[in-house]
Amino acid sequence: MAATSDSKFPLHEAARDGKLSVVESLLNANPKLATTKDDDDRLPIHWAVAYNHLPIVELLVATRNFDPDVEDGSCWTPLMIASSLKNAEGDPIIDLLLRKGADVNVKSTTGQNALHFATSKASISTIRKLLENKCSARVKDKRGQLALHRAAAIGSTPIINVLLKEGRSPVNATDNDGLTALHHAISEGHGDAALTLLKAGAEADKKDANGRLAIDMAPDSKVRTYILQAVEREGIDL
Repeated sequence: MAATSDSKFPLHEAARDGKLSVVESLLNANPKLATTKDDDDRLPIHWAVAYNHLPIVELLVATRNFDPDVEDGSCWTPLMIASSLKNAEGDPIIDLLLRKGADVNVKSTTGQNALHFATSKASISTIRKLLENKCSARVKDKRGQLALHRAAAIGSTPIINVLLKEGRSPVNATDNDGLTALHHAISEGHGDAALTLLKAGAEADKKDANGRLAIDMAPDSKVRTYILQAVEREGIDL
């Protein structure tokens, strides 16, 4: 999203740029600035979280009538934004927002909850934190995809295991195109992820909306051969 101008939304700008003293001064002069939305339909808290400025986030959540589930124009809450930061950078902010009562299962306009965003960024510690706080791994977005579909698409075996074992995600759920997590893993060339899913009970004979098996979606013969040899070695039916 585009940045806003200093003159029109000074608190938003300071929150985005990490200028703690400016934020303090502006809040002291006019506390209502914390609840003013900018041209991107965002509050200062959204910018502070997006740029991982924890001290500023701490100031903003302490303001009067702070709503931890306040949404921006895309229905992203501060928790969603924090969950989408890479390498678990947002975890301290997530902890703070959870203490303030943030709802882990709010959905964006595209039907995604915080777990979808954390999975896309492969932040396994964030994923565990969300699951521990009852964020559902069984929620489908508007494309019909679970967080598991995303984990398979990026080929993250550790995240697949966490979502299946700790999140109790269904392994054979299909998206709007009839694709299972196994279809996504194989189509992206992730042989090890595919093998993990098969060991967890993925049904290799499930066809997508176009009648394709997951193995039919292997991007090349190398990936196909790797998977076929691995399942034979492991004694898995394919």
